[in-house]
Amino acid sequence: MKTYTLMSPCFFGVEKMLAREIKDLGFEIVKTEDGRVTYKTDEYGIAKANMWLRCAERVHLKVAEFEAKTFDELFEGTKRINWAKYIPYGAQFPITKASSIKSKLHSTPHIQSIVKKAIVESLKKSYLEDGLLKEDKEKYPIYVFIHKDKVVLSIDTTGDALHKRGYREKANKAPIRETLAAAIMYLTPWKPGRTLVDPMCGSGTLLIEAAMMGINMAPGLNREFISEKWRTMDKKIWWDVRKEAYDKIDESKPFKIYGYDIDEQAINIARENAELAGVEDYIEFNVANAVDFKSDEEYGFIITNPPYGERLEDSDSVKMLYKELGYTFRKLKNWSYYLITSFEDFEREFGKDADRKRKLYNGMLKTNLYQYPGPRPPRNND
Repeated sequence: MKTYTLMSPCFFGVEKMLAREIKDLGFEIVKTEDGRVTYKTDEYGIAKANMWLRCAERVHLKVAEFEAKTFDELFEGTKRINWAKYIPYGAQFPITKASSIKSKLHSTPHIQSIVKKAIVESLKKSYLEDGLLKEDKEKYPIYVFIHKDKVVLSIDTTGDALHKRGYREKANKAPIRETLAAAIMYLTPWKPGRTLVDPMCGSGTLLIEAAMMGINMAPGLNREFISEKWRTMDKKIWWDVRKEAYDKIDESKPFKIYGYDIDEQAINIARENAELAGVEDYIEFNVANAVDFKSDEEYGFIITNPPYGERLEDSDSVKMLYKELGYTFRKLKNWSYYLITSFEDFEREFGKDADRKRKLYNGMLKTNLYQYPGPRPPRNND
């Protein structure tokens, strides 16, 4: 089977977790850089990466890389590529996105227009077309990334971004993205059988991602991908990958995790989302105030995404909330707690310095994951 180079973009700060996922899938990593991991695999791996990667935003098929400091160089470099290897006759190939960083070429509309014209010329030559090129069949979205005058052209194999798992039809007013929620879970030592609570669960994303990990459910199992419709990919590959994902679901170890929120509507949404994801049996949602949380369990995990004080709450109310959370959580002597927020003075308000801090981006918003790991329970309780 032919080898392909794939690229998966991700949020800044998530690269190491994504690289580990890619390695665990058996793919060869070429490069890990800010916001992106490049790796090699075969055609089967295109489907497998889309089905299984929890932290990636997309799976791009890398077509070419070359230097261009002028629009003529961009046009000629793009035109030289044998696009007919990737795009069959009649297919659509929109230039979906162009970005340019620290490069001579910086007008993204012009970049998109030039690349489109060059691909059209290449395909017309390959398909012996003189007039307009037909574009009325399946889509092959083209992405252009230019960094320091180096152009990378790729085709998106995903379609709707990978964070769209298919379970979050509704969300509360400040949801955390599914891919970031998965990365946060990777940064904790939680595993099924240990107590896990999100006392400000909102639409339930952190707990749903945890439950999916707990039963080894592929994040892409309940959705479709744009490359499933490609004539250039064997349909049987997708059928095999999806069947393998179903077969790998492991429900042999029953566990229960818990979500609370002061907003009853948020809890109703969280229950609906968990049901859509197929993990409703593993999560118990109830209305409760986070600052009132207590537990008879000696050991446990709190993993949560509290209000940041941006748009949703004013600074004073968030400061008070963090103070109350600090007081509440510190009473849970042997528990571990992990909180993500963009609030700069979180530790001061919370009343305790974190053992570790991890810089992560929630969209374009710089945040920190404040980590307070507790002691490991005795083996018989673990």
